[in-house]
Amino acid sequence: MKKIFLVLVIFATITSCNEKTKDVKPEVISLSEDKSDIEVIDKRISLELNPMQKQHQLEHMRDHLEAVQAIIALLAEDKYEIASRVAYKKLGSTTEMKMMCGSFGHKQFETLGLEFHKSADEMSEVFKTKNKNKSLEALSNTMNYCKQCHQTFRQ
Repeated sequence: MKKIFLVLVIFATITSCNEKTKDVKPEVISLSEDKSDIEVIDKRISLELNPMQKQHQLEHMRDHLEAVQAIIALLAEDKYEIASRVAYKKLGSTTEMKMMCGSFGHKQFETLGLEFHKSADEMSEVFKTKNKNKSLEALSNTMNYCKQCHQTFRQ
């Protein structure tokens, strides 16, 4: 049963699509006639972070990923209250998260980050209903913000 649930969560996350999201795909340019040397140009927006900021941002993204993994495991075990607390404390609109989003000096990044954290607050509330389908929809919605951000920005 847990395996089926995890497959459904992964499927929902992969197949959910935010229509507002424009897919930003890297452009491939051949550097030689025989196409043995290929350069990929990343068209995502650079946040132009210094090495310390990059490390700090990577740590936060990994923490977010760990929180999502924990939430999936908790939902699989019908532990909605704990999943709700994890969603709010680790992904929600805490003061720390709001400050983090604003610290990069990029308004579009800040707006997208704040929307992500707001969706996590909403997800936390949905988990309290103990409705698995609605919980998965809320998780999928929050994950769409992750997808949007990673398609739009790079370090």
